[in-house]
Amino acid sequence: MSTFTRRSALKAGAFASLAAAQGLVQRSIAAPAPGAASAAGAAENAQSGKGVTRTLARYIVNARYEDLPANVRKEGTRTLLNWIGVAVGGSHHETVDRAVAALTPFSGPAQAHLLGRTERFDIMDAAFLNGVASHIFDYDDTHLKTIIHPAGPVTSALLALSEYHPISGREFLNALVLGVETECRIGNAVYPNHYDVGWHITGTAGVFGAAAAAGKVLGLTEQQMVWALGLAASQPVGLRESFGSMNKSFNPGRAASNGLFAALLAAKDYTSSDGMIEAKRGWANAISTKQDYREITEGLGQRYEAALNTYKPFACGIVIHPAIDAAIQLRNEYKLTADQIASIDLKVNPLVIELTGKKTPRIGLEGKFSVYHSVAVAIIEGAAGERQYSDRAVQDPAVIALRDRVTATVVPSIKPEQVDMTITLKDGRKLHKFIEHAIGSLEVPMTDKQLETKFLDLVNGILPDAQARRLIDACWQVESLKNAGDIAKLGAVQG
Repeated sequence: MSTFTRRSALKAGAFASLAAAQGLVQRSIAAPAPGAASAAGAAENAQSGKGVTRTLARYIVNARYEDLPANVRKEGTRTLLNWIGVAVGGSHHETVDRAVAALTPFSGPAQAHLLGRTERFDIMDAAFLNGVASHIFDYDDTHLKTIIHPAGPVTSALLALSEYHPISGREFLNALVLGVETECRIGNAVYPNHYDVGWHITGTAGVFGAAAAAGKVLGLTEQQMVWALGLAASQPVGLRESFGSMNKSFNPGRAASNGLFAALLAAKDYTSSDGMIEAKRGWANAISTKQDYREITEGLGQRYEAALNTYKPFACGIVIHPAIDAAIQLRNEYKLTADQIASIDLKVNPLVIELTGKKTPRIGLEGKFSVYHSVAVAIIEGAAGERQYSDRAVQDPAVIALRDRVTATVVPSIKPEQVDMTITLKDGRKLHKFIEHAIGSLEVPMTDKQLETKFLDLVNGILPDAQARRLIDACWQVESLKNAGDIAKLGAVQG
């Protein structure tokens, strides 16, 4: 595939696989780093849950940029680039406009920029608003094992803080990786049970990542980091009932500001319990029926969840991606038009219907959770970018007519990252496509060039071309920046 744009929507198709749910992800292994949990006693404690919060806090405080393997640093820059692009791209959505209008009268000093806009807010509100903007298109990064969108909570908090508390690019990247590592490991410990009962794990686990990242650059001691994680544990945010509304993007935004809040309090010795993650009445036991504490502490500094991040080629719920992939590939291969199609039959994993089973979405945000709309609009427009999830697209009579000819049947043997599609044409022909893996998955990751093209398309019309290019370069070269806060300035519209 030579190009990637949200307008051409990857004419070859794509999907960021949910291999995690089937345990297919291969973990990235690197040399042990100082502070790694490796002793037999530590392993026993991890299994029982004893000392988990402190073990994690000690690792975060002691972890150095120099200890990060090259592949982890590289993935950190890719995470940053993707997040900046989606945050700028979503910055003028009506959701952000309404949030800005609501908070403007009450915001404190103009300490930090809003990406893609002229306004500046205090760091707490800037972290929230950039987090909202980055998630509104459902186009952000995904840790497939937990369906956490890691960068929203972590980078939103970190970037806002870096404008008020100057840090180097190396410090920034190290904190970003540690924040992602923290939230994904904690998410691993409770997924899928925690998610299944209705929590939006990006918010509930993301707050830990934001606290860890902010606490790292603030130079918290081990005890202060324990308290920061404890204060984060007291602020879980996000319910899956919010999906399809503005409230969904509220969750990573609030996780960012809550985590930053926790770190700032801890820096002034505002205390918490020392075992807020693992205690009998702590976070993990209160919000989940599964607690696998080994996921949090085993292999710290040796294996990196942050190296397993993936990036969406389509602006919707990730479980729909294989169906979109199949639809676009068949459309392009056979030059299909909607009037040729009698029916579209999908065989899908149960998770697809659970998460994206809205048959009659009314607005664009609801369309992101409709496999029926997604397939129909992909056939008609050959795309699945944010324009295909606008109110216009969801209410298009042609899309609705084709949507009504899409059926989805649950087949438990179909994995979450797969789909089996059959299109029956009015002339009797049957066209078939089975998707195993596609671009955007760990098996076939998006290239740096494709990430850049996605970025440029998202910021088109918001930032001048030359500024956008400088912003891309700053993301790739973050490790050499003297002041990481310069990224925020480059990402803002000059007033």
